[in-house]
This record gives sequence, structure tokens and C-alpha cells, in this order.
Amino acid sequence: MSKIIAHSLVRNEERFVWYSITSVLHYVDKVMVWDTGSTDKTVEIIKLIESPKIEFKEVGPVDVDTFTQVRQQMLDSTPKDYDWLMILDGDEIWPSFGIKAAIDFCHSHPESESLVVRTRNLVGDIYHRLPESSGRYHLAGRTGHLALRFMHLKNLPGLHAAKPHGQLGYFVTGGHLVQNLKPSFLDIYYHHATHLLRSPASPEVPKRQQKYKYEIGEKVLLRDQPRSFFIPRPSPVPDVTYPASIGFWIISSLLTPLRKLRRTLLPLPHGY
Repeated sequence: MSKIIAHSLVRNEERFVWYSITSVLHYVDKVMVWDTGSTDKTVEIIKLIESPKIEFKEVGPVDVDTFTQVRQQMLDSTPKDYDWLMILDGDEIWPSFGIKAAIDFCHSHPESESLVVRTRNLVGDIYHRLPESSGRYHLAGRTGHLALRFMHLKNLPGLHAAKPHGQLGYFVTGGHLVQNLKPSFLDIYYHHATHLLRSPASPEVPKRQQKYKYEIGEKVLLRDQPRSFFIPRPSPVPDVTYPASIGFWIISSLLTPLRKLRRTLLPLPHGY
């Protein structure tokens, strides 16, 4: 049976970090959670999750270059008996059927190098997401909202993190990007809160304000929601189940047609 470790490198993620870690904790063997200088309740909330699977560490503030160095330190600190690495950011929340399918894939495909999955990028609230047609990533022979989230540590020689934050990627010996080798694809998804408010201290995180998005998204069915959004939570953990405000919908109703027109006439560059 393959052993799976998750890396979660966070800063100012108090609204979603508890939901994120809780959504995968039952399925992986270990979660390394390293904080890079949070000034909100992120650290307090992480410490509320009582599990021997969690290894928590405060590494202090980082910049765009030292962020990558910390990613590499996490790799270097990963015990050698683990087979698969899962990347789990503090704003990524997995539905149970998605994480179970991903873990089953890792256990049953020891020959694979890596795994690409879909992301559902939330807008406004947890009940709406950007349409798949707005995704511009090219991975595993597909285009859309996609992300490389699992890597087989023993099938990727010289695995290392390189390039500054915002361009960071995982490479192997010879400088080849992992996602440009032979990634597998699984048609599952996790929920990504990158376009939502992730903390009252969000402005302290580079580019965080730029990511907040006003757009009328497609509805997310209740059956597709991560279970962790609706289970009992400690009192310091914010309730993220409130719908978006009227103000959000007014602004979004004005901006959404413009965004769609722009995507049609001036397509964004493809990622990766």
C-alpha cells in the first residue's frame, strides 16, 4: 500500500484552512503544515485540529524567492518511506468522493509519475464557480481549470521546486517540468477558494487582492460540495456557508458580460 503525504504551505488562510485540512486528513498518512508568517487566526485554527498525522511548523515570513526555498525544504524534510506527495494549499477543499478517488488511484497505479485533476474555482460564495470554459491551463492533454496535485516521489528522479512564487513549479533532473512529462489525468475535482476572501489579513499576502473576482458563476450542486463545509467546527473557525451579498451580485451583474466578451475577443494566455 502506497504511503501518501500532503504538503500545505500557508499564510493568512483563516477562512478555509480548517476545511482544507479536514477534507483530506482521513485519507492521507501525514500532513506537513508549514506557516509562513500568518497575522490572522490561521495558526490558532490549525492547532485546533488534533491529529497525530499533522506536523505543524512556523517558518516565518517569506518573499517570492524564499517561498520556493521553503517548498524545497518541505521536500527535503519528507521522510523517504513516503511514495506520493499531495500538494494542498490552504484554500483547496476536497469533496470526499474526489479525494477518495485520487487516493485510490495512487494506491492502484504505482507506475504513474503524477496526477492532474480539475479545480472548481469558486466565485462569490461556495455555491458558485467559474465555468470550465474560462480555464486556460494546458495539462495532461486537456485545457481548462486543471492542476497537478499528486506526484510519485520515487518515480521522479531529482524532484525539486524552482522559480519564484507565481511561477513556481516542480522539476526533475535535467530541468523538465513534472507536468510536461507523463502526467495521468483523473476526471475529479477539488474546490478552490482562490477568488474568495480568504482572510481579513488578505492584503498582506502578495497578489491576494488581485485574485478576488466579481463574476456570476455556475451553480455548485449540494451533492458536489465538500462534506467539511457542513460538519461541526470549532468556534474560532469562520462559517463560510453564507451566500454572497447583494452588493456582490449587483457588481457581478455589471462585470460578468464584460468578462465574457473579453475572454471571447482577447483570450488569456494559456498556462503551462
